[in-house]
Amino acid sequence: MFEPLRNYIEKFTPLSNEDWQLLLPYLTKRIVKKNTIFAKEGKICKEIGFVVEGNMRHYYTKNGEEKTTYFYFENSFVADYISCITGKPGLLNIEAMTETTLIVFQYTALKEIYNQSHAWERFGRLIAEYLAAGLEERMTGLLMLSPEERYHQLLQSNKHKIPERVPQQYIANYLGITPVSLSRIRNRVAKK
Repeated sequence: MFEPLRNYIEKFTPLSNEDWQLLLPYLTKRIVKKNTIFAKEGKICKEIGFVVEGNMRHYYTKNGEEKTTYFYFENSFVADYISCITGKPGLLNIEAMTETTLIVFQYTALKEIYNQSHAWERFGRLIAEYLAAGLEERMTGLLMLSPEERYHQLLQSNKHKIPERVPQQYIANYLGITPVSLSRIRNRVAKK
């Protein structure tokens, strides 16, 4: 039942059976219904999820307006990681866009096993590096590329699940444009 998580972790670092047994007692399966919030702005996030099936949306709110910054699909971790590591209330929301199956564990459990295993400590460092690289890529795209260039980048990246499975209004929000602007860009791209 938890093998998809182990397989994903082993893309970062190999785990012995003893290493895996350190995390195993802390794992639970959870079904998150569509439109349910997994991590909520203003609340301290204490757990990490791993998406087995479904998809989720990561967004901020400002003056009642949502700003989508990330999407989670199968085989990805989901958490307000900054809130987990700082113990401070989060600034973001993570919402299930479909019914989503997660494997969930407490961040404190992960911190505890970092001290018990070099493999887990290595995983912690590598996942932090992975997240930092993703944030840099996202920030650079928003600051340096036009909306049309961001759309092209989305189509040419490994993020093919976004245009396949995410409603257009959320893709537009993710790209920092209106749905009407996205429609115009899509029409121009289709004519080329």
